[in-house]
Amino acid sequence: MADLETRELEYFVAVAEELHFGRAATRLSIAQPALSKAIQRVETRLGVPLLTRSSRHVALTPAGEALLHHGRHALNAVSAAAEGARRAGDADGAEQLRLVIKPGGDANLLSGILAAYAGQPDARRVDVVFGGATDRADHLRDGRADVALLYAPFDDLAGLASETLLVEGRVAVLPRDHRLAARTELRLADLEGDTLPRWKGVRWTGVPDDGSGPEIADAAQMVQLILLGRIVAVLPRSLVEPVHAGLVCVPVIDAPTSRLVVAWPERDRRSLVASFVAAAVGACAAAPAAAPTPA
Repeated sequence: MADLETRELEYFVAVAEELHFGRAATRLSIAQPALSKAIQRVETRLGVPLLTRSSRHVALTPAGEALLHHGRHALNAVSAAAEGARRAGDADGAEQLRLVIKPGGDANLLSGILAAYAGQPDARRVDVVFGGATDRADHLRDGRADVALLYAPFDDLAGLASETLLVEGRVAVLPRDHRLAARTELRLADLEGDTLPRWKGVRWTGVPDDGSGPEIADAAQMVQLILLGRIVAVLPRSLVEPVHAGLVCVPVIDAPTSRLVVAWPERDRRSLVASFVAAAVGACAAAPAAAPTPA
């Protein structure tokens, strides 16, 4: 008999990610007391505490961190299995291709990619799904999407295959009154003393970061904190275009480059995925190079 049911695992992952029973209950659309009892039953069944609780704070124990890590993978596997069964039952061949992107995260290449794919003899309808700042790779792993446009090294490509569409430099995103805003180029050392954010779900960006900055989950939050003078950011050039009127972007010449890639599950060898990837690579190879971002 399994130690955990899928629903119980979903409950625990929600609490572990939110670290707040109220928010997790709202996310799951269940009552908070029922959620609390469900987590207690899981802890009793496993024989280990998963969370430490106080009136104001919820934290993961080492056992809880391990269950969160493996639980996410288990839930992804269940979703992928269900999606695979649905695809296998697509007897009439009407299968669609689902592409997940971050809003504005296509470096202005998406129109050309879709046009190139539409010209393929086996082209299918493409449904464009908009993901968050850091969850698009998960859409591929759990079967919600077939292909994605991702940024390396920001997005985790583990378990995914990919082809590079664009290699670009990074820029420092600064408020207009910043001491470096008038510069035409910067080095990473110039930003010593400034606070860089920590992106939720991103462990490595290739840019020095002491981990003291606030954790942010989306570009709107980042822009607001930069405008307030709380942080600066170093990002791929295309991710910050068009530039907010209150900000400037200055090239950082010694920052590692980033890559915009088309990615898909490495075990997915369907012809419709291969056809889309080939069209994307061909369209981007033929696209004119992007103009430099003005400071």
